[in-house]
Amino acid sequence: MKSRLIKLLKLGQMSYDQCLKLQNHLSESLKTASLSEYGYLIIVEHEPVYTVGIRQQMYDSKLEDNLIKLGAEFKRTNRGGLITFHGPGQLIAYPILNLKHFQPSIRWYVSNLETTIINLCNEKYGLNATTTQDTGVWINNNKICAIGIRCSRYITTHGLALNCNTDLSWFNHIVPCGLPGKGVTSLSSIFNKDISVEDVLPYFLQHFSKSFSCNIVDTKIDSVI
Repeated sequence: MKSRLIKLLKLGQMSYDQCLKLQNHLSESLKTASLSEYGYLIIVEHEPVYTVGIRQQMYDSKLEDNLIKLGAEFKRTNRGGLITFHGPGQLIAYPILNLKHFQPSIRWYVSNLETTIINLCNEKYGLNATTTQDTGVWINNNKICAIGIRCSRYITTHGLALNCNTDLSWFNHIVPCGLPGKGVTSLSSIFNKDISVEDVLPYFLQHFSKSFSCNIVDTKIDSVI
């Protein structure tokens, strides 16, 4: 029987700032938690927002203003990775984990996130999802899942965004993840039918549990703040 217990927080649609505040609260609480606290898994959809990682100098105020005019927010963050878009129709997962209870390796952690999505895509949807030298999960030359994480004292924040029925036109205004010549896709686009976050979530949780050898239990947000 799996002994690691991860608390699941399903938040629906929430602003980026509000969710980041929750991530920071949970990550700080894990740093001082008892050894029995393995972590949390936040599942959320964001209102339209462009985010950039730690190499923020690549993105000037003119680009920021242009993206905001489209009706999205623009946020500078402390995660790894370059610019990407988050919005409705993405399954966004923020694991807040103490890697000391798993394996204290960022490379191992990112690889396990990629494996979770690859197994979901390939086993459930019959795709040929793969990794490349660029972080994330790909279908041919198109990214279906972006990954950008931060790890402080072995506590993880930020995470992944899997395109389910995302409006991909938002990506037309940026070079997604800073990779010229690469595209973006979604499950709905691949199969030419609507595949929602709600459709995909049970299978994501199943594969996350398998990849990280953990049990996932529903938790109310009131119990962790």
